[in-house]
Amino acid sequence: MKPPLTWAEQVALLARRGLVIDDEDLCAEFLAGHNYYRFSGYMRYFQKAPHEGDDDFIPDTTLAQIRGIYNADQALRASLTEQLAQAELLLRTHTAYVIAHNHGPCGSYLTEEFYTDAPGSEPTVDSCLKDIRRSRERHILRYAVGDTDPDLSKLPIWSAVEALSFGTLSKCIERGAQGQLADEVATSLGAAKSGFAYRVRALVYVRNRCAHHSRIWNHSIIDAGPTPNNVRNKAKRAVGQFKPRSVLDVIASLDDIVVRGKVGEPMMAALSERRKRDTDFWQGLSHPQNPQDHRQ
Repeated sequence: MKPPLTWAEQVALLARRGLVIDDEDLCAEFLAGHNYYRFSGYMRYFQKAPHEGDDDFIPDTTLAQIRGIYNADQALRASLTEQLAQAELLLRTHTAYVIAHNHGPCGSYLTEEFYTDAPGSEPTVDSCLKDIRRSRERHILRYAVGDTDPDLSKLPIWSAVEALSFGTLSKCIERGAQGQLADEVATSLGAAKSGFAYRVRALVYVRNRCAHHSRIWNHSIIDAGPTPNNVRNKAKRAVGQFKPRSVLDVIASLDDIVVRGKVGEPMMAALSERRKRDTDFWQGLSHPQNPQDHRQ
């Protein structure tokens, strides 16, 4: 196993590998506040062949250069977190509205029959119940009777939905009302029905990465939703080309949902205006890839 290194030893290691460091004390302070291992996810793109064990840096690579990308990624996560929060609240509202009006406000959404679950997966109703029973909000606790378990048969969906995690909400949209709820919520929002549940799942995936301060730059989205072609093409006309599994594709989908719900302004154009001149950073957003072999 690798031995642990002090902050100063970590700085010395980077210097031995060829990273240009103007101020070693400031570099140590940075590593003490941000974790060497987290920062290494960005450094790998400036090393010769880290996937083969060659961790030396490409000549003339500077700490400031990599920190610039790291800081830009941090700022993007903050912006995304705010926009995703608006989308999450919007989806909670429309999901509760559709269930209440189309399927009844109480009871049905807490039955197994309401959902079409994949074999071997946790029943969606169990996920809902866990989130609801975990809540300490008064609007949930009022349905408790003495010291017994809460009587949830009369808990209205517009109250219950506030206790659900974004991930559980996504499952409800995807599997609810025997697979029809996603279409109903999309219609309520005025969004395209095709692939809507998977678009929501992509938002949850990105939101979770942002919540855990995980790297967005040069990251291919695993749960990439099928962004509608008209939405994707409109975004590409505004900012240029990007890959279907890039974070920009999810941002295009997010902008579409937020604008249709009238809960925010699109962030794609502003992001492009601020960041497109930063070639390395923009390239990592639009065309994510694994670290390359930079050896001659």
